[in-house]
Amino acid sequence: MIKSFSEDDIHKSIKFSIWASTKQGNARLDTAFKESASKGPIYLFFSVNGSGHFQGMAQMLSPVDYNSSSTVWAQDIWKGIFEVRWIFIKDIPNKEFRHITLPNNENKPVTNSRDTQEVFLEHGRKVLEIFAKYAARLSILDDFTEYDQRKPTPSNVLVPTPAPAPAASSDSSSSSSAKGGK
Repeated sequence: MIKSFSEDDIHKSIKFSIWASTKQGNARLDTAFKESASKGPIYLFFSVNGSGHFQGMAQMLSPVDYNSSSTVWAQDIWKGIFEVRWIFIKDIPNKEFRHITLPNNENKPVTNSRDTQEVFLEHGRKVLEIFAKYAARLSILDDFTEYDQRKPTPSNVLVPTPAPAPAASSDSSSSSSAKGGK
């Protein structure tokens, strides 16, 4: 689970195919990515805090590059980045997910997860099924032009720090709409 403070950060993630978390969140995600290399992909479900819905799902494509950062985020406090590929971009109300509870989070609904909360495979499949079947009428893509036209500020202009090694390329095709969070 990815919990973002800002829709702007989801927009930037979709646009630039990257994400960053807190120091602790990056460490969790990096470990999960490296440990799952032989098992399968890492999928991230995105929700903006207080939004009342999920914005989408992306696949984590690279480990965290701790030597790089980006200034695209709403707050200039996120260090380290990794590549993502957005798979679903759609707004889905929390009520669609509340029946899915997580045993590794005191059996709370998946909607009450904290940032970088692990979702076990069985529960992740249920969340994924909702993303695949839900016919959303709204997504962040509806306002994408508005986000793009905002006046650039130091906190939303991309100035990547060169990485020591090239990262895997990203296929950023989308089948719905999503938003990921900081």
